[in-house]
Amino acid sequence: MSTRVLVAMDDSEMAERALRFALEHYSDGEVTVLTVVGTPSSMLGGATTLALEDDVDEAADDLAEPVLDRAHKVAEEFDATIETNVHVGHPVRAILNRADDYDVVVLGSHSGSIAERLFTGNVAEKVFRRSPIPVTVVR
Repeated sequence: MSTRVLVAMDDSEMAERALRFALEHYSDGEVTVLTVVGTPSSMLGGATTLALEDDVDEAADDLAEPVLDRAHKVAEEFDATIETNVHVGHPVRAILNRADDYDVVVLGSHSGSIAERLFTGNVAEKVFRRSPIPVTVVR
């Protein structure tokens, strides 16, 4: 049975490093990239923008498209196939809600600006502390 790997990915360099790590170390694994959109910000911009859309799922997919395109390009470098998933909401909850379906979570050590990290907290730290499965945090 192959290892099922959940990689949380946003538009940060650390998230791309996490995907590269997963593809290198779990080359025979089933890798799924999870991108969360509409996350809280100091002005609630992301969540508010999505809430005003007529089709929230389509708007979320549009927002996630650049991240997922980059994920597929990285996977091509490794001659690998990945699954992708888009979730609307808070990244920690989205990752933890899906964790039981996987064998390991891989995520970058941090992302976003200092202000975003102060407001939303460190996603990696929260997932690491609360996850029911092993977590690999990549720097």
